[in-house]
Amino acid sequence: PVRSIVLLGEPTLRRVSAAWDFARDGAALRSVFVDLRDTLRDFQQRNGFGRGISAVQIGALVRCVYVEIGGRSYELVNPEITRRSAEKTLVWDDCFSFPGLMVQVERHNSITVQYCDPSGEARTLEVVGDFPFSELLQHEIDHLDGVLAVDRGVEGTRSLCLRTVRLSLAPNNEAQ
Repeated sequence: PVRSIVLLGEPTLRRVSAAWDFARDGAALRSVFVDLRDTLRDFQQRNGFGRGISAVQIGALVRCVYVEIGGRSYELVNPEITRRSAEKTLVWDDCFSFPGLMVQVERHNSITVQYCDPSGEARTLEVVGDFPFSELLQHEIDHLDGVLAVDRGVEGTRSLCLRTVRLSLAPNNEAQ
């Protein structure tokens, strides 16, 4: 079912999510991912953007991320970034938890993520040459640690912008 999105200013967003314990009920984990998927798709339909969501954004303080990108969906349990490229790119970041704002942040061009799939099998995801996927995973995993894009705003610039203003100034809607 569709869940309410936790919004900027609510203390839950600042909490560190607990690792999922696979000894718990598997049906509970399936329920978290169904809620994440349904909430993501509802948000996309209502707002016209969105590619990923972390469990903390629906009030579940467990290390789970659901992503839809490039025609595929990913369910990541206990994801951890284990490698970050030295190269970074400046990007305008948006978030379900503050949908009217965009924040200019620097994200690593490529990363390696270790995680478990919902069955508990360990996996590694190498994200090289796909900056949109890399920056999305960094954003969602930050949420699990209580870190928001507004915390990563580039210093010395005007790093916050209303979403409507940013999109109207972007050539060919590059801010997406």
